[in-house]
Amino acid sequence: MRMSRYILVGIIFGITLYKVEAVSWFRIFEMFHFQSFHMYGIIFSAIACGICVVQWIKRTHMKSTEGEEIHINPKDTSWKRYIYGGFIFGLGWALAGICPGPMFILLGSGYTVLVVFLLSAMTGTFLYGKLRKRLPH
Repeated sequence: MRMSRYILVGIIFGITLYKVEAVSWFRIFEMFHFQSFHMYGIIFSAIACGICVVQWIKRTHMKSTEGEEIHINPKDTSWKRYIYGGFIFGLGWALAGICPGPMFILLGSGYTVLVVFLLSAMTGTFLYGKLRKRLPH
């Protein structure tokens, strides 16, 4: 029962992304070819909302559902890991034509071919988890 609210929010979020065409391959194609501002507008709005929410959490000393104060650890200031990670993520996104989040939404919409991409993404995540201690961070 406790997880039902998270499932409900996920369903609403998925429907919203589907309706604003954030999961459309054509929209992603337009973005990578700089032909449309649609996806950039969505991404920049998400970044702005994220910044506002994190600042709100920090300034109001918000508490979690367990009653503990939410503490956000500062990010590591090394830039190489973000450049490399962003490049790999962007390359995968461009080659597949889909971001990892919308994979679930499109799969739920009936695009069964995305099982291949979803399994590939999950395999990559699993391998990273196994090799993480051996990788330079």
